[in-house]
Amino acid sequence: QVQLVESGGGLVQPGGSLTLSCAVSGFATDYYAIGWFRQAPGKEREGISCVSSVDGSTHYADSNKGRHTMSRDNTKNVVYLQLNSLKPEDTAVYYCAADTLERVNMKRIAAPDFGFWGRGTQVTVSS
Repeated sequence: QVQLVESGGGLVQPGGSLTLSCAVSGFATDYYAIGWFRQAPGKEREGISCVSSVDGSTHYADSNKGRHTMSRDNTKNVVYLQLNSLKPEDTAVYYCAADTLERVNMKRIAAPDFGFWGRGTQVTVSS
């Protein structure tokens, strides 16, 4: 059973940074992608980045504009999302998701491609 558990959310001031973690377990294959998404109140779920389990290749959504960085620790089966220069409009629930590489278009980072989701972690940017 695939499980994803996010952690690291919280309240941060504008301009600050935060690192989110996603622990992944239960994949029956070594060929999968993990993505980070966010959903603000009243808005659609938005893709941020995704990484391949095979070679670590990472793709970012254009809207990221280089502010956030995704990384992974294969020894711990954990992926991270470092959020930098945070703005109030970054306030959202942040989710990690996963699915096999056959199902995921890494460059598109679209929510419908991912079948396994964590419960999310709240990030609030406010002074």
